[in-house]
Amino acid sequence: MNYLDSVVLGIVEGLTEFLPVSSTGHLTIAEKILGLRIDDDAVTAYTAVIQMGAIFAVILYFLRDIIAIVRGWCVGLAKSSQRGTLEYRMGWYTIVGTIPIGIVGLAAKDLVSGPLRSLWWVGGALVAWSAVIVWAERVARQDRGERALTMKDAVVVGLVQCIALIPGVSRSGATISAGLVRGLDRVTATRLSFFLSIPALLAAGLFELKDVHGISAGQTIVGTVIAFVVAYASVAWLLRFVSHHSIAKFVPYRVVLGVIVLLLLATGVVNAT
Repeated sequence: MNYLDSVVLGIVEGLTEFLPVSSTGHLTIAEKILGLRIDDDAVTAYTAVIQMGAIFAVILYFLRDIIAIVRGWCVGLAKSSQRGTLEYRMGWYTIVGTIPIGIVGLAAKDLVSGPLRSLWWVGGALVAWSAVIVWAERVARQDRGERALTMKDAVVVGLVQCIALIPGVSRSGATISAGLVRGLDRVTATRLSFFLSIPALLAAGLFELKDVHGISAGQTIVGTVIAFVVAYASVAWLLRFVSHHSIAKFVPYRVVLGVIVLLLLATGVVNAT
């Protein structure tokens, strides 16, 4: 890997981490185009680490909300009279909603970094999950806002987040879809998706940091910083977009990209790994 690779991967990560198009899928495709071994442990770890740049962008963007949630949760632990506040409940929703992917992520680590690092999975999941996104938008009632969130919402969305360990599914696409099926409005579902992403992706990045061997600290920093800058703009844009548009707008792009990847694999133009 060289510095140009770091710049490209940082841009791809920042652009796609929070859009319902699958950042892991796009990073895998980008790595293949750059001539990197997509099944290499160091490359897999590198993509997880630069995701922290995108997470820092979310933390900065929602810093005021995060401080309020942490404060409300701590106050609620000490005072039972404060346990009905949205901030206190959101603290627990984020903690409990993150547990499933923590357990599944650790249990399936070898599977995620091994067999699933294949372009067959990326192409197939890009197409297949697109149908779920369309279905979620069609059945969405969008009659519940953030103050109507329940622990069941957090658990359901947290469980569905585990499916996004498959490259091509899209963590944001999976979690926003789950929120819509639960009756949440699109902005609330997106905000919940963002909050659940913070501990999950931050933990993944820290866990993989030890495996970024053969890639310099400078290249890692460059990729992370670029991911941070691009992701910040992406988060702001997505929140404005979902307030007026369906996430199914991304489906044609997902399907076309997935079909192209599958055709290239089927004709032998590219190898799966």
